[in-house]
Amino acid sequence: MQLLSCETFAGRAGETFDLTVGDSTVPLTLAEVTPLPARPFPGMMRAPFSLIFRSTTPVVLPQRLYRLRNAAMGALDVFLVPIGRDVSGAVYQAVFN
Repeated sequence: MQLLSCETFAGRAGETFDLTVGDSTVPLTLAEVTPLPARPFPGMMRAPFSLIFRSTTPVVLPQRLYRLRNAAMGALDVFLVPIGRDVSGAVYQAVFN
């Protein structure tokens, strides 16, 4: 399993990630890739970062681990938290530290 980093997602903003829910998929668009402030410590494996995803559906999914699939990156398991909703749909965040 590859350790995901901010660099892994750099340049992927605007790409679609299909979120699997049972037998269905919900397309999410990666809207933001943001490095977070780091306080280095011994054994730190990556710098913290945040991903913001947007959906076009008004349905807000609960926070939990989801399987995301991207054409270039393949399948990834990511813990998503709903952080809002706007006229376009729901907004989710994944924080890696």
